[in-house]
Amino acid sequence: MRAKISIAMAALCGGVSWAQAADELRSTLDDQVEVAVTVYNQDLALVKDVRKVVLAKGTNKLAFREVSARIRPETALLRGLTQPSDLTLIEQNFDFDLLTPEKLLEKFVGQTVSLVKVHPTTGEETTEEATVLSAQQGVVLKVGNRIETGAAGRLVYHSVPANLRDRPTLVVELDSAAGVAQQVELSYLTSGLSWRADYVAELSPRDDQLDLNGWVTLTNASGSPYNNARLQLVAGDVNRVRDELAETRVRKMVAMEAAAAAPAFAEEGLFEYHLYTLDRKTTLADNQTKQIALLSASAVPVRKELLLAGADYYYMASYGDIGQKMKVSSFVEFQNKPQSRLGMPLPAGVVRVYKRDASGRAQFIGEDRVDHTPKNELVRLKLGEAFDVTADKKQTDFKKLAGSSQYNYVSESEFEIKLKNAKSEAVTVTVREPIPGDWKMLQESHPHQKVAAGTAQWQIAVPAEGESLLKYRVQVRQ
Repeated sequence: MRAKISIAMAALCGGVSWAQAADELRSTLDDQVEVAVTVYNQDLALVKDVRKVVLAKGTNKLAFREVSARIRPETALLRGLTQPSDLTLIEQNFDFDLLTPEKLLEKFVGQTVSLVKVHPTTGEETTEEATVLSAQQGVVLKVGNRIETGAAGRLVYHSVPANLRDRPTLVVELDSAAGVAQQVELSYLTSGLSWRADYVAELSPRDDQLDLNGWVTLTNASGSPYNNARLQLVAGDVNRVRDELAETRVRKMVAMEAAAAAPAFAEEGLFEYHLYTLDRKTTLADNQTKQIALLSASAVPVRKELLLAGADYYYMASYGDIGQKMKVSSFVEFQNKPQSRLGMPLPAGVVRVYKRDASGRAQFIGEDRVDHTPKNELVRLKLGEAFDVTADKKQTDFKKLAGSSQYNYVSESEFEIKLKNAKSEAVTVTVREPIPGDWKMLQESHPHQKVAAGTAQWQIAVPAEGESLLKYRVQVRQ
């Protein structure tokens, strides 16, 4: 549709909102006293908006403008703070049909507008009355006895439908026992607000310590700003019914110990979750991503591990060669304890790890996602695959001893794992093999540990620019 759309403003004078009824009391962000926002991990936030309003005695229609465009109206709750007993709620309506040229045209289907055309040479304007027949994929007009599409000119509307708003607005009808100024609080749940944790770690030259910094990344796409807001974040998996937040009783617990460096957020237990409260107010502008420091800790002790993980399928049949130059994975892990200069419950997020090269430049060496990690728990990060450490694995013998099906099968198999190290320093490789069924180690070149019911593990030292050979024979009974 090439027609330019203009709006006749004669009916909109006096500062009255386009969709505001004559008896409607409008509240904007200028009336806001304070706002608090609690953001959850799952695209969910609780907003508490306190405003100062002057209500007339009797029935009032209070229009809360500039609420979240993604508010869940069924969760909205208005209460008086100054004189709570003086207010009685009657009904509420959320008007989210916003004024746009397209919406305005849709509302005028079947009604009359003015079509203004300008002569391309003289600039003279001519006006004709037209009826809007359709606003689907363009505009169809009836002008006199003819039908026009793609009309060149502009459409002039002489009014704006009452059900169109220029801002998302929650209209609450309530009864006030007295006509006084008071503070009211509107609380509601909304989507469009989310947060995540991001961590940056730097490994020491010897890979035995790291410096860890945590950031909170907030995104506001709710359609409304939150100016000078009290900000709180909830970490944990909150149960929701049909996309709604399940109602829960909340009880506060003792605050946990913070990280060594003073964080911007204070942390405390909240029911079965963790609550992080920013120690200052902040503004969340609409369509904005903001980062705030969460924690900082230095010289955190870490343990590096090179791991060759196997599989259980080759214990039940003859396979021969299993793999050449198999990748050995690299991990680092640390304890989230006060003794490790941490001890703050860590929200789920991505940890990106760096290490300085010989010239002192920080280089990215891998990243991993961690789940919510309580105090005193282990944090384990997979950074990638080792370049200079590889393995060759083969099955050197297999014997079926008894059985005719998978339920009474007995076998013996022998394996050889050659670990090769091209580094200029010695390394230790953890070899972890998941062995099915009821198993018994018959022979082995290195002692194993039974770390779980179905898992055998070896720690194999591999010399610099050398290799080590692990051989073992195992009996498996299904």
